[in-house]
Amino acid sequence: MLPAARIVIEAAGLRSGERVVDVGCGTGNAALLAAEHGTDVIGVDPAARLIQVAAGRAALQRVQATFRLGKAEALPLDHASADVILSVFGVIFASDAEAVAAEIGRVLKPDGRIAISAWVPAGTMFAMNATAAERVRQALEAPRQPQPFTWHDPVALARLLQPSGFALSFEEHELAFTAASARDFLDQQMKDHPLAVAGIAVLDKLGQAQRVHDDLLAILESGNEDPKGFRVTSRYVVATASRGAIHRIANSDTK
Repeated sequence: MLPAARIVIEAAGLRSGERVVDVGCGTGNAALLAAEHGTDVIGVDPAARLIQVAAGRAALQRVQATFRLGKAEALPLDHASADVILSVFGVIFASDAEAVAAEIGRVLKPDGRIAISAWVPAGTMFAMNATAAERVRQALEAPRQPQPFTWHDPVALARLLQPSGFALSFEEHELAFTAASARDFLDQQMKDHPLAVAGIAVLDKLGQAQRVHDDLLAILESGNEDPKGFRVTSRYVVATASRGAIHRIANSDTK
């Protein structure tokens, strides 16, 4: 995810001395990059394990950054305390988009700005993740969840943020996922990705883990773009917003 984090940081136009909040910071990619710009960085994530990893990376790299446990819907931050809010594929997983938008509006200063990335729901990786989530839901016999908010849609996001006075700019990018083989990639994801780890634990107890693994592997092999290894490309958007900015939607060929 590091290339996407770099693009989000560039889009944010960070300036030394600003307070920057990385929402859904994960292991700290964007937060640590932001700190290199001389900013006061706070990373927020609901996963304690990821917060620990991010803090460890900051210490190892001798980078000044603070990490706090918290959700995007209820940020552990004061009113009007941030100059910039970043989120690299973070807020898109929040269950209540309107609550997230309200928190962004509350925490940002009157002249604050936003830079977030969101996946376009298409392609091989989307198919794999959607299939995995559906199999876990079926295994638990859980009800279907409402359709998630379309963070990648400029019209929907503009409407969401409009009450807080934000206007948007959009750019589209691509991110390649690579590995020695589709099997190597899937095995790594199931070992390291927080959602995959939780899902496999559920499926394993029910004796369904191997079958789902094989189905996901078939999806990856079908969408593989590299006959000598493994590569799949996913599209995503980077949205930047500031209060009072001119609304525009632009396309980018950046890979």
